[in-house]
Amino acid sequence: MAMIYDALVVLGIWVFTIVLLVTIRGDAVVGAWVQSLLFIELFAFFAYFWIKRGQTIGMLAWRLRIVSTEPMTLRKVLMRFLGALLGGACLFIGYLWILFDAERRSWSDMLSGTHVVRDPKTPKPTKA
Repeated sequence: MAMIYDALVVLGIWVFTIVLLVTIRGDAVVGAWVQSLLFIELFAFFAYFWIKRGQTIGMLAWRLRIVSTEPMTLRKVLMRFLGALLGGACLFIGYLWILFDAERRSWSDMLSGTHVVRDPKTPKPTKA
């Protein structure tokens, strides 16, 4: 579910980017450069949150956190991102791997030397 939350946030960022580009150009924006820009935004989203907080917006909502014996570096983030892409591209087997791994790690955890855990310190959302 955390991935769905993050996907919705990223989708919002992408829509904003496309609307801004179309507004500036006054015409449709297509091509590899647009796809590259959106891919860079995707990486930047995860890199920022994983390095700064150890959790994305979706992970925060579901009280999950990335833990590691070493600080999150750009290299670790890149390995985690590549593992996530690979795991998703292989029919999500990389994420289903947690059902078979003794330490319940996904491919992105294994590649980056990290682990996702429940974070009891994250405050529960208050009911309005």
